[in-house]
Amino acid sequence: MLKLVRLALTAAVVTAIVVRLRRRARMPETPSPSPPPRQPAGKAGMGLVWAGVAAIVAVTLAAALVPTKAHEAASARARVYQAEQDALTAAWPVSGNDAQPATPLSTGPAVTALPTPSSTGPPVPVPDPNCAPEPRPVRVRPIDPKVKRAVDRQWRRIERWLKANAPRTYKTLGAPGRARTIAIAEAQMGVDFPDDLRASLLRHNGSRGARAFGFGFWHDGASNLGIRQIRDAWRSQCSWNRTDLGPDPATESWNGRMIPFVHFGERSSGDGVYAVVDSAEGTVGWDDTISGMGPRLPSYYALMRAVADALEQGAAIDGRRPAVRGGVLRWDNIEYGNP
Repeated sequence: MLKLVRLALTAAVVTAIVVRLRRRARMPETPSPSPPPRQPAGKAGMGLVWAGVAAIVAVTLAAALVPTKAHEAASARARVYQAEQDALTAAWPVSGNDAQPATPLSTGPAVTALPTPSSTGPPVPVPDPNCAPEPRPVRVRPIDPKVKRAVDRQWRRIERWLKANAPRTYKTLGAPGRARTIAIAEAQMGVDFPDDLRASLLRHNGSRGARAFGFGFWHDGASNLGIRQIRDAWRSQCSWNRTDLGPDPATESWNGRMIPFVHFGERSSGDGVYAVVDSAEGTVGWDDTISGMGPRLPSYYALMRAVADALEQGAAIDGRRPAVRGGVLRWDNIEYGNP
């Protein structure tokens, strides 16, 4: 502000000098016979000049003393910057040439370090990342036409046999599913259903009712799950078994990358109650209550074909042979010959 005052005074003095010099330049070299009354008029003109100079100085001083919005904004920015610098200085005190935090800055919820698996001991349980998938958009994916035709062919074989030999079981087959419903389940579960499973669901969206049809070999019933039932079963399994024991899902009772598609309704709670397809490898497995969970067939389609062959040929599959009682398909244990 002091610079502005000096500038105003300098401008006023220069203005006064210039006006004075110009006035003298207009004056004649010899006195004119003008009457004396003109002198007061000249003094009055100089008075006006000095009054103008004073006005310029006053206006300049007033402008310098009254803060403008720009000045106020600059002052506010300077105060905010200084406050930030003070906060940083308090949180990161300097020791020597390095700055070290006095206390850790909060960056979110605390994360508990996971135990490191031992190469010599048993697998160490860690949270299963497949049970907490990242959000992803709903996208209907096309199915390989060859896979769709092959799946429909196996379904026709099964439908013909059930309609002719086990009509009550035939009536439990579900209506066709929808591709968008499958896409929604995939997005919610964070997995991609194999093409053969999706093609099967588009023909029969699970089965319904007591003694429903299923691609499972259990005397007391095994029913195919519909799309929403698959999602709900996956959520249920992940809710109580959220640990991961390593890269091989066959060594554990559950892994979030698995897709349950068959429910063994009459099994005890201690046994695996679902047949699953591995979304990463496409293999199919189930718990036989003896040797645990593990891949038993290379694909869902291979399971369909094995069931169709067993029905048409009356052959055993996984130690059980198809039988019909009262129009209902059952699977008898060939070793014990039990109904």
